[in-house]
Amino acid sequence: MTAIPNNTSPARLAGAAILALLAALALFGPLLVPGDPFGQSLVKSLGGPDAAAPLGYDHLGRSLFHRLAHALRLSPAIALGAVATAGAAGLILGTWAAAQGGWVDRILATLADALLALPGLLLVLIVLAIMPGTAFGFWAGLSLVLWVEFFRLTRATSRAVLASPAVEAAQLLGFGWPYIFRTHLWPEIAPVMLTAAAFGTATAIMAIAALGFVSVGMRAPTPELGLMMVELLPYWREAPSALLTPVIATFALLMGLTLLAGSRET
Repeated sequence: MTAIPNNTSPARLAGAAILALLAALALFGPLLVPGDPFGQSLVKSLGGPDAAAPLGYDHLGRSLFHRLAHALRLSPAIALGAVATAGAAGLILGTWAAAQGGWVDRILATLADALLALPGLLLVLIVLAIMPGTAFGFWAGLSLVLWVEFFRLTRATSRAVLASPAVEAAQLLGFGWPYIFRTHLWPEIAPVMLTAAAFGTATAIMAIAALGFVSVGMRAPTPELGLMMVELLPYWREAPSALLTPVIATFALLMGLTLLAGSRET
């Protein structure tokens, strides 16, 4: 069977399509159907869909459509910010450790192993205890957790590449570190980093939702996927479709990221 390149595989295309639909809902939905995610109308509590709220209303009469659109901007934005920070830190420290070796490599590897031994959610909870209910707290905590994986992947890949004959030849010819990184290291690191970034984003979104579900995340009335589930769970008998709205959105978001990251050649 002929191999399909990763970047055009059906799984990647499906993941990209799911994420594109969710991004369109988050960015353009409120423009097509103007509304306020914080506006309340108790007479419409748990009401069904109408022109002003295509997905119906929650227990306080707030539009689920507009709250979901806001939540689909907030959670991915925090997750992407944390992944970008963690990826940059992991890339810099991982290549530095691999290039320097010796005590630099040992200290950074020991630090990464120490953080890896602690549960990720515990580290995020510690940061949130200092900065409770803030997007900055989530960003800082998730960055602290996620950089370890980027560091380990970058360090392992860089050590193998730096020991290759091609890099040794480049060094003998007098090429500097920027050339070696751009020509030899980055082409090998980039695919691994991009895959880890997609998985890391999914992990961060799941962590934000999980902490919101146990009332440790964002504070009400902020629209956030986990917090929306917490608020609507007591009303699942009266309005199951209202509870399913953030559940399905979270599932679709995680599935899209997983398909985008986890596809392989077939």
